[in-house]
Amino acid sequence: MRLGKHAAGKELRVRYIALGAFFMVGLLILVISLYRLMVVRHDEFLALSQDNQWKDVRIRAPRGQIRDSRGQIVVEGRPSFNVYITPTFCLECIREVLPRLAEWLRWDNAHFEKISKQIQEATGLLRYQAMMVSGDLARNELDILNARLQELPGVEIEVVPQRHYRAKALLAHLTGYMNEVTRQELEDSRQKTRIERPVYAPGDFIGRTGIERAFEEELRGVDGWKKVVVNARGQVVRDDQNNIIERREAAPVPGNTVVLSLDLRLQAAVEQAFEKAEAGVAVVVDVKTGFLLALFSKPSFDPNLIVGRQSSRVLAELFNDPMQPMLLRATQQHYHPGSIFKPISLLAALRTEVMNEHTLVNCLGGYRLGSRTWRCHKDSGHGFVNAKSAMQKSCDTYFYRAADLMGIDAIAEEARLFGLGQPSRLGISSEAAGVMPDSAYHDSMTPGGYSKGMALNTAIGQGDVNTTPLQAAMLYAAIANKGTLFQPQLVRRVESLDGRVLKEFSPKIVHHIPMTEKEYRLMVDSLSAVVNETGGTAFRYRLSHIRVAGKTGTAQVARLGKKRLKKEEIPFFQRDHAWFAAFAAVDEPEIAVLVLNEHGGHGSSDAAPIAMKIIEKYFELKKLDETGLGSPEFPYKTDEVPPALPGNASQFAQNKFSELNKTHEGTH
Repeated sequence: MRLGKHAAGKELRVRYIALGAFFMVGLLILVISLYRLMVVRHDEFLALSQDNQWKDVRIRAPRGQIRDSRGQIVVEGRPSFNVYITPTFCLECIREVLPRLAEWLRWDNAHFEKISKQIQEATGLLRYQAMMVSGDLARNELDILNARLQELPGVEIEVVPQRHYRAKALLAHLTGYMNEVTRQELEDSRQKTRIERPVYAPGDFIGRTGIERAFEEELRGVDGWKKVVVNARGQVVRDDQNNIIERREAAPVPGNTVVLSLDLRLQAAVEQAFEKAEAGVAVVVDVKTGFLLALFSKPSFDPNLIVGRQSSRVLAELFNDPMQPMLLRATQQHYHPGSIFKPISLLAALRTEVMNEHTLVNCLGGYRLGSRTWRCHKDSGHGFVNAKSAMQKSCDTYFYRAADLMGIDAIAEEARLFGLGQPSRLGISSEAAGVMPDSAYHDSMTPGGYSKGMALNTAIGQGDVNTTPLQAAMLYAAIANKGTLFQPQLVRRVESLDGRVLKEFSPKIVHHIPMTEKEYRLMVDSLSAVVNETGGTAFRYRLSHIRVAGKTGTAQVARLGKKRLKKEEIPFFQRDHAWFAAFAAVDEPEIAVLVLNEHGGHGSSDAAPIAMKIIEKYFELKKLDETGLGSPEFPYKTDEVPPALPGNASQFAQNKFSELNKTHEGTH
């Protein structure tokens, strides 16, 4: 019995000891936790206790690059220092903060009023969203604001990704440009995504034209998010080590890379060939695929100026320029094609059997129909011509006769097979459809309706015929490849940041145009004679080592008077357009080239030489690439990518840029 009591007491002591040890461990944990809270994390919780709160901060995703077909970067990112205001933290915003910003950043009254209105109209959740009020700060502005941030509650300076267009004006119409998202676009984004955090926020930039717009979703990436501690003034709180107190929620996903079909070296050669032209277009297309190898429009503009701090002023100047530098002339403008249209008229005449390749027409300098005579471009006439020699010498009289026999509808039907009168669907901007008139068109659009003389004008690419340069280029590509009309394309593929192909684009065939071998041979031989045989309108500019088939064209802009005037005697905007359309090489066509020297004069002297330089450069580059000697360097003189910051930038700016780099770690 006594032994049992002793065992029970011993067991009780063990329990007491265990219970005491448990309490001691618990007390030790409590002491350690209190130490961490009161000593180790003292600054953090002290900040939180002083009327602080967590604030959502976007980590802006780097926008994807745009590269040429050989991998050369043509558009990339650069840092931009922007000023943001969060309305809910901006105490006395309109009365004190904005006037200070306006003075230090030299705002004009219009900008001040605009920002004031945006802040006053911000309601609900928008009051907690930072809105950009000034972008691309200069170094001195950055230093001034940094020194006085304590006087600016609710104001932050953030370094954000911005665009740098390395090729400047060379590819401006194709890459396009970006500008600030509109309020309507912000609202549309919120409704479309229906997510807590919308794709765009006030002050964001969005692709406005060109590839930037057409591939906005692929390029823009996905923003990341983090939470940071801010005080009652909306300013970020730091700990003793000057680190931001933050909690990351989602890392940013960089945008994808868009790879173009263009070769920058060829594009640069096109620009050089156009050095003496005031305005115009050049198109180089792969006749086997429809992919564009060069697409040039002059005059152009520098998109870096549009995304920069002077964007509104620059845009106003560009839109008011009578030469319309922002117009992509290849697709957004249409012109009388002149004699480059004649292959269509010849094919229509052959298919309707009103003429064959041996039919002779006697050109005496014009063609009489009723009481009117339609003049040939050669006043003395060409004598007897057949299909080949009429094309070779560009005899208008031959085509007047063909039109008189078959009428306008046969010509229009043939032209539509080759894509005229309808948009080319390049997809990077709005496009002019052009005009391909027929009898019904004239009955509805012309006082008095259709008359037979309208067919004569149509047959030589005048009258109401209008085509875009890109349509004309695809027409000649279809002739070169025996009747396959492709949809033109500018983008080969979309890649991820690590080079994986996410999307690849194949050639797109619009349709096949019926063309017999006999018709094809006549077209090729006739167009080859224009360049390579004596008497051809481009014979003087032929290449000794490459056989080119092509057609010159001189399209009237103003009505001819009784006396033919020299180009220099005519006001610029009334001068004829100079055209040359071609493909090469004759035996095995690879490329089609279209040149329009706008108000340039004559197709033979003012367009053909430009096209020949382009064709020669294409084959030169091809040979270099085949031998492995092709230059990997950027072929166009341009400034290097701007450094992250000027060498003497403030330490504050350097810290800001370091923070941006940290947010992108692990995303590349």
